[in-house]
Amino acid sequence: MSVRRLAEESVQPAAFAFNRSNAAWAKRKIKDYPKGREASAVIPLLMRAQEQEGWVTKAAIELIADMLDMPLIRVLEVATFYTQFQLAPVGKRAHIQVCGTTPCMLRGADDLIKVCKNKISANPFEVTEDGNLSWEEVECQGACVNAPMVMIFKDSYEDLTAEQMEHIIDSFADGKGGQIKPGPQINRIFSAPEGGLTSLTGKPVKAKARQAATKSTAKPAAKSAAKPAAKIAGNIGKASSKPAAKSAIKSKKPAKAADKAADKGKPASMRKPARPDDLKLISGVGPKLEGVLNGLGIYKFEQVAKWKKAEREWVDGFLNFKGRIDRDDWVKQAKALAKGGVEEYIRVFGKKPR
Repeated sequence: MSVRRLAEESVQPAAFAFNRSNAAWAKRKIKDYPKGREASAVIPLLMRAQEQEGWVTKAAIELIADMLDMPLIRVLEVATFYTQFQLAPVGKRAHIQVCGTTPCMLRGADDLIKVCKNKISANPFEVTEDGNLSWEEVECQGACVNAPMVMIFKDSYEDLTAEQMEHIIDSFADGKGGQIKPGPQINRIFSAPEGGLTSLTGKPVKAKARQAATKSTAKPAAKSAAKPAAKIAGNIGKASSKPAAKSAIKSKKPAKAADKAADKGKPASMRKPARPDDLKLISGVGPKLEGVLNGLGIYKFEQVAKWKKAEREWVDGFLNFKGRIDRDDWVKQAKALAKGGVEEYIRVFGKKPR
């Protein structure tokens, strides 16, 4: 692992303070952990400081150590260990982290690094004269099947070629990086096979068709079993069949009640509008989660902004991310975005979304 040190004193600011919205967020985040375990919030707080300032300053590390009642050296250990923390100023519009681990190298990461050297700087961490771009090589970023890839802040760009890397850099340099959709840059969905599915390609059997098939195979067996019983028991067999039918009807009621209970709190959905909102602007929602929310009929910020406790709990359970919606404050973010877009978000939270 490379040696990681704090930036020179000449570039370090004299002091650091969370802005109003981030300070309130930090207090809530610390309360997420049991008493005596507040130090567990060190990584989230360092990340929020980096998102506010663009990098982790010495003053920010000192403030967070005081907030969490931690020895300064412990916070320094965390900040200098994880490469997700930038310890010196980086590009304001894009800091490009090129994955250099074996799968990416085998698929052309060297070509991406050459592009970064030609278009940004010959050396990593050197910021362009306008202060907008910088780059570095990092270890595995967890999308090996989509190699080669890069990370720009919180977004990944995968299945890249040198030409696509040039286009991405030019777009961010011109302030148009937001127009490039994160994720695979070829015809594939997430990490599905390139070019489309190769298995499980048949049409799914609909529920009604399955029920009909089950009934058709069950009828002959029922008739063959009923004939001997009728000969032996006569009318008694007919009488005994009535309670069975009633019990079968009764057994359906709990199932309906269970379905209603499962749907309790499910947020209202809508048909896909002509212009759906970019839900990825909500911090905590990436391309995959946006697809899941769209599948639930959630396309607009105003829908998320109206979620009450029941809806939040239902979606949390559906996504299997207990408490994530409240921790990231999706509702407040959505209200700001629905009210005035990115400008209102910046006014409320003091930073750009994502």
